[in-house]
Amino acid sequence: MSNTAPLFGQNKGVAFIAEVSSNHHRDLDRCLSFIDEAHKSGCRSVKFQLFRIDELFAPEILKQSPTHRARKDWELPVEFLPKLSKHTHAKGMLFSCTPFYLDAVKELEPFVDFYKIASYELMWDELLSACAKTGKPIMLSTGMATMDEINHAVEILKQAGCEDLTLLHCVSSYPSPPEHMNLSAIETIRNNTGVMVGLSDHSVQPGVIYRATHKFGAHVVEFHLDLDGDGEEYAAGHCWLPHQIKDVINTLNTGFEADGTGIKEPTPSELPDRDWRADPSDGLRPLKKMRKNWKPE
Repeated sequence: MSNTAPLFGQNKGVAFIAEVSSNHHRDLDRCLSFIDEAHKSGCRSVKFQLFRIDELFAPEILKQSPTHRARKDWELPVEFLPKLSKHTHAKGMLFSCTPFYLDAVKELEPFVDFYKIASYELMWDELLSACAKTGKPIMLSTGMATMDEINHAVEILKQAGCEDLTLLHCVSSYPSPPEHMNLSAIETIRNNTGVMVGLSDHSVQPGVIYRATHKFGAHVVEFHLDLDGDGEEYAAGHCWLPHQIKDVINTLNTGFEADGTGIKEPTPSELPDRDWRADPSDGLRPLKKMRKNWKPE
């Protein structure tokens, strides 16, 4: 498998994916606002989730748990997909959605630029294969997984025709304490699979994202976004607000802009000051060739 990432690898810096999750209230205008805020924050993609409670949890669980049954109110209406995809593309971003049932793969295919498969579905070979057979790029989160489980999932995806795969190191606790983030696993996953590896963040800690990208080379960061603190998942503590993530994205990608060529020579912004260095003959500024004809502006 290629160790390049055609989906996001062509642009300098880190690609951020805003995960709307279940914070949309089944409200189309609110969904569109998420896309707008993701764009303003500097994201390259926005992602939703497509699930049906009856196809997400076993009947034994739903029968006993009002809490799980209540999540039906979190379902994204399928009829929103065309408008969400169109609005995302109009902003110059990529649109994605996580399928949580098999028919969702086909329902999403006309609209998504890539599929994102959640950590909880990593062991579901049939879903992995269905996504791969579409020929679209795939991102797969690896929360809770062992390296053997990850290698198996990669093999299933490759066998089904996936040619553009990104794995996301993830800790599936909400929120994830920084001391549990185990960012070194990014290198472990990359070395074991030969696949590009990013981060799916649940820590809501800027330092974690900076470390994952600058130290361990995560080229993609997925994060959970809420608009205003009123989203269904915000109270759990793993969601960023727009102004918080915007600061992180700006700071992080400004750092990447500073990499330069590596050639040690005066930069264009330094050239006007070169003649104002101390002259070697007497240690005074500027160089003697400047002193004779210099006049204050």
